Amino acid sequence: MLGWAGLTGCSSDDSATSPASSAASAVKSGASELASAASSAASSAVASAGASVEAAASSALEEVKGGLDATSDVTAGNATTSSDGKVEVPVTVTNSDSKKRSYTIAVNFRDASDNLVDVVVLDVPDVAAGRTARATARSNRDLDGSVTAEVRDALRY
Repeated sequence: MLGWAGLTGCSSDDSATSPASSAASAVKSGASELASAASSAASSAVASAGASVEAAASSALEEVKGGLDATSDVTAGNATTSSDGKVEVPVTVTNSDSKKRSYTIAVNFRDASDNLVDVVVLDVPDVAAGRTARATARSNRDLDGSVTAEVRDALRY
């Protein structure tokens, strides 16, 4: 028996489609749909993870009693990846108040697509009036690719 291979040579006005060609087309279409679904799932997972860490950071900031917005007192430097895969960013705090103050700071880590991939909350205690203190924000987990950091919120108390 020649099977479908013997039919590929026949001619007609309609283009002949072998079962292999149909199967390949179906696989290609299915792979495309799968890739699209995987991409969508990955985006959803990133969004879900971002929402989760954002909620945790918000909760930590809400625990600060009597804190005043001091985001303008805090800057984040360039993010670098350490040898263990964690991303670190130097944070500089300048106490613009006339009294010694402590700071609680939330730092966002974003990937190259601007997705929120991690949030770190750190405390910088007892910064003297008019003085500068330095700290390091370190991601909670390994982050791949190009990552940037930004000060999301800072409270002075």
